[in-house]
Amino acid sequence: MALLLDPVVVRVPATSANLGPGFDALGLALTLYDEVEARVSTGGVNVEVTGEGAGELPGDESHLVVRAMRRAFDRLGEHPAGLALRCRNRIPQARGLGSSSAAIVAGIVLARALVQDGAERMDDAAALTLADEIEGHPDNVAPCLLGGFTIAWGERGRAAAVRLEPAEDVRPVVFVPEVRGLTEEARAALPKTVPHAEAAFNAGRCALLVHALTSDPGLLFAATEDRLHQGYRAAGMPLTASLLAQLRGEGVAAVVSGAGPSVLAFGTGGWTPRPVPGWRVLPLDVDVTGARVSGYLG
Repeated sequence: MALLLDPVVVRVPATSANLGPGFDALGLALTLYDEVEARVSTGGVNVEVTGEGAGELPGDESHLVVRAMRRAFDRLGEHPAGLALRCRNRIPQARGLGSSSAAIVAGIVLARALVQDGAERMDDAAALTLADEIEGHPDNVAPCLLGGFTIAWGERGRAAAVRLEPAEDVRPVVFVPEVRGLTEEARAALPKTVPHAEAAFNAGRCALLVHALTSDPGLLFAATEDRLHQGYRAAGMPLTASLLAQLRGEGVAAVVSGAGPSVLAFGTGGWTPRPVPGWRVLPLDVDVTGARVSGYLG
């Protein structure tokens, strides 16, 4: 039998995508994690959720982790009769911190780990492509799978990514609001075309951001300027736009995290975040491991 009967646990990090000018391409893994335990059962699907999303997320086949597992099992040529999952969620839902990407990556990595030769049948490149197919874009799934700072793109029908090591003094701080956001609504706010000058501006800032994050964090303020998506989305996220303007007005390298409404700031130059009413402030580090498999959920 190719399927393992012992439970497998995967830990997947939160992520922040876009990082200002790097729309749909750049992503950063953060030290905030969901943990999911899965085992093969004799029939049916049962999902227990604690933490973020408890009482809201489905407990059956429609759960996103299960759907990703089924897609991965199909690719691996295995079809378990049933699955039992326990999810310990810490990544806020619908806040622009990659909760859906974390669920997708968790499902794919769990399915691969539950098959005896799963890593040989599906390497990280294949896992990334499948995650991109499910999510629709690779900017969040790449850092979730690989860790660190990633540049992701599509090539000949497959997703690809490179992982870069952030500079040691890159210190992410996430501001998480009470309100939620929807990626679909944020994307709907974007125009079909943008002026050539704005596209050129972002291309330069995106290139600078790669250098700033990996070699010279002192350039992060200039490197995180964006003219491609944040301004167009501002009207739909007034609280986010207000906090972003406030932080950048103080000289802080701050961006909308993913599609929002969370805000990601980089603590450089001795800056210390202060409490903001209505927002959770989470000083974090860059996760350098990505999705990790272990054998027990404590």
